[in-house]
Amino acid sequence: MEAYQDKVAHYTTVFSKINKRYNSVSILRLLSVFLCLFLLFYYLKTNEILYATFAFLSFVGFIFLMRIHSGLSFQKELTTAILKLNRNEITYLKREKTPFENGIEFNDFHHPYAYDLDVFGEHSLFQNINRTATFVGKKTLANQLLNLSSNETILENQDAINELKTKIDWRQDFLALAMISNDSKTSYDSLLYWNGFKNNTLPKFLVALSIIIPTLFLGLLAAYFITSKTILLSYLTYVFIANLIVLGKSFKRIQSEIAKADNIDKIIKQYSLLVQKIESETFESKKLIDLQKQLIFRNATASKHLKDLSELFSRMDTINNLVTAILFNGTFLFNLHVLKALLKWKENYSAELEKWIAVIGEFEALNSLANLAYNNPDFVFPEINSDYKIGFSDLSHPLLNPATRVGNDTHFYPESFMILTGSNMSGKSTFLRSLGINMVLAGTGSVVCASKANIHPLPVLVSMRLSDSLADSESYFFAEIKRLKQIMDALEERPAFVLLDEILRGTNSDDKRNGTIEVVKKIIAKKAIGAIATHDIEVCLTTNEYPDTLTNQCFEVEIQNNELHFDYKLRNGICQNKSATFLMQKMGVI
Repeated sequence: MEAYQDKVAHYTTVFSKINKRYNSVSILRLLSVFLCLFLLFYYLKTNEILYATFAFLSFVGFIFLMRIHSGLSFQKELTTAILKLNRNEITYLKREKTPFENGIEFNDFHHPYAYDLDVFGEHSLFQNINRTATFVGKKTLANQLLNLSSNETILENQDAINELKTKIDWRQDFLALAMISNDSKTSYDSLLYWNGFKNNTLPKFLVALSIIIPTLFLGLLAAYFITSKTILLSYLTYVFIANLIVLGKSFKRIQSEIAKADNIDKIIKQYSLLVQKIESETFESKKLIDLQKQLIFRNATASKHLKDLSELFSRMDTINNLVTAILFNGTFLFNLHVLKALLKWKENYSAELEKWIAVIGEFEALNSLANLAYNNPDFVFPEINSDYKIGFSDLSHPLLNPATRVGNDTHFYPESFMILTGSNMSGKSTFLRSLGINMVLAGTGSVVCASKANIHPLPVLVSMRLSDSLADSESYFFAEIKRLKQIMDALEERPAFVLLDEILRGTNSDDKRNGTIEVVKKIIAKKAIGAIATHDIEVCLTTNEYPDTLTNQCFEVEIQNNELHFDYKLRNGICQNKSATFLMQKMGVI
């Protein structure tokens, strides 16, 4: 937190200096306008060329100040963003609030673990680690949390995250650039819509006219200045109208090309700045270098190509201004030439555009995971194995308060499946979620909330927190049966890490017990690794039949000074103590 506080102090001073310069330039810019008008007035009054000269110089000074003002405005916006993101980190680490987007739009109730493990939504895993500001960044991070990466990708991601963890200044500059882009799903979809619109040819006669008629106009204009024959002005008028007629013929084509492209030039310009930020940095890890190499195409950088595209869209915006559209197109068919250049750009770079944007998303996702590692120096990168061994030392849930969370050592070898018992509130569900969340994080290449970890990355399959689906007329019980079927079908394809919490709650005790035992037997027969939480002691006795595969673990509760005491420590064996009767007696229920 101290690093963030130092940055807030530093950038507050920087912002103050920029703001003073910004205000000074604003005043000078205004004065230059008044001076220019004042000098022009005296030129018209006296016809002295000196006044005209100084008026021109004042105008040049205004243009120069405009450029400085624009640069300062950008620096001011960027510094504001950096201040905001550092203040957000301080607020977050103080546990006052979580001021980051929660990714609820990516939630999927049918996903094997997204809803059960609270991957998205308020106070979710995504909200706590999300440090993205573009839609493609959010989408990439969400996809990484929803899908298991290959072992090779996990190891590459670990190296990349470990490198980015130390580049806090670069990460914050990158995030600030993304924040001021004001990117959104609409902007992202608009760009992909334009890129996927494949009508990239213009009729040959239209291309020919776009050259012939403007050339004729310029020729007549030059002839008029040389000869001063007024009849040429009439011809110029006819050619001017002819240009507008040609524009009218191509107007629908232009409109179809830029449909849904509002402010797209600004978004693309910000993409180019983000890409340029990646291009200009020196990286050492293979993943980051490979991503950087994807930004070179046809001996030029992606930022250059994106900047060109941004300028083309900016020029095309002139068609929405009636005066400039008539003037520019009546003389030399400006927008038709811009359209030709847009189509040429798309022909050359369309296949690469989505890849370049995806690189931005990859960096934002990796930056988010690097920020998690930076904020939690006690978290570790798990060792990766291919022996179906999973073990954690001091495992806990990464979202719990580090001052009060309790870690546990656990391993899934030689026994591969745990039957977990314990009274309500003893920590069973939190432990299962800790296992699931850390397996998900490990599967992205992230650090995990443990002092040591060694895992075989596996798909995570969970049945912990289902809800009645009124829209589908499903009861909780039927939804749970469907989830168990989903788990069994997935296990047919490959082994997985399975977490079950009090399954079959919607039926009678005998049916629940027998069903749970059969589910456990079938799951371990399919080589699943994982844990099931239960209150039924007879389920625990199944370990007698499968001593090499099943193990009993528990969380105990003690009564101290007439109060329930939970230590949240995992123990071997079956839970012996019961808290329900004591609690009901204490509260006068029985």
